[in-house]
Amino acid sequence: MGALLLRLPLLPLPPTLSDDVLRYLWDGRVAAAGQNPYRLPPEAPALAPLRDDLWRHLPHRQIPTVYPPFAVAAFSIAARLPFPILSWKLGITGADLAACALLLRLARQLGLPAGRTLWYAWNPLVALEGAGMGHVDVLGVAAALAVVTILLARPVPSGGKSRGKVAAAGALAALGVLAKLAPAAALPQWARQSGRAPLFLATALGLVAVAVLPVISATAGIPPGLVTYGVTWEWNGPLFEPLWRLLAALGAAPALAGLLDRYKAWSQEWSRYNWIYPYLYPQFLAKLLLAGLSGAAVVRSLGEREPVAGSGRLFGRLLLCSATVYPWYLFWVLPWAALALHPAWLALSALILLSYLAPALGMAPWPWIWLAVWGPFFLLLVATWKRRPWSIA
Repeated sequence: MGALLLRLPLLPLPPTLSDDVLRYLWDGRVAAAGQNPYRLPPEAPALAPLRDDLWRHLPHRQIPTVYPPFAVAAFSIAARLPFPILSWKLGITGADLAACALLLRLARQLGLPAGRTLWYAWNPLVALEGAGMGHVDVLGVAAALAVVTILLARPVPSGGKSRGKVAAAGALAALGVLAKLAPAAALPQWARQSGRAPLFLATALGLVAVAVLPVISATAGIPPGLVTYGVTWEWNGPLFEPLWRLLAALGAAPALAGLLDRYKAWSQEWSRYNWIYPYLYPQFLAKLLLAGLSGAAVVRSLGEREPVAGSGRLFGRLLLCSATVYPWYLFWVLPWAALALHPAWLALSALILLSYLAPALGMAPWPWIWLAVWGPFFLLLVATWKRRPWSIA
């Protein structure tokens, strides 16, 4: 009840902190009109009949959608309803309350105090970014919590999980991936923890493929909006911001360009590798290094035996490796941090709100906002390292 009362007053808030909800409803409108939001950006002439005041307030009108198919389907439902923004927020709030209920169930399954769930259910950041701003991440987080709830369910008498439960977990994992791509990184870990990895992966990947292959076919490859996001988006990344500046100071990009020049002279292949040069700049090189660290985090997660702590560690490491970290990205770490009472991540849920000062003051996050947000977080992370803060006890 407290979680509901915290969220209700936030439903009427206009999308002032984030305009993502406007893009959700536009993409939903395009899909509902039978057009393809993965191929057509909002500024496409073919979509001119759909333009109105919503379109005039859209950000990034030159970029097609980056959201997975289940999210776009949910957007299209909200776009058809009266009062679309409020309708969308009501749906998101329902999913958020379901996530709170699942978190409470997880606490009971683990024998933890129910009060720990309040660190998520009553967290102002969660309420603000969910009910207030309507971020779609809530759908993926609720699906992830449902998956882990099944993984922690009591095994059948013969040992292990029943095929039905594992298939259900795989289906929910697919739903999470199709709402927001982040859970895709947890599929290998969850599959191993299910005890029936082939069944889990076949179910999850099969459902994802059914939904994603038409998109890939329509865009002749990875959707262009997703490519643009991966290559060009960057904002307040905890490791990214200092890393790319370090690479720039070390002259990494010119050094690599020089190596490529020497290789071309040696191989006499003068034009074959010219496409590489535009990517030899510090920010992109930093993203490549962090992508490698993200891959290592996924591989390391295969050794996790406990789904709650394992999910928290994995999503936390991935967030630290991200070049873009908006406040609502913490949704992916906070449920697990609440159960573990992880001091650094719970503190970050308050500190991250300082990042809103950057656009409000018309300044870049680096260095002062970055330091205010991430400095205390890293200090807490180091100070509690030896206490094994992700241990569930």
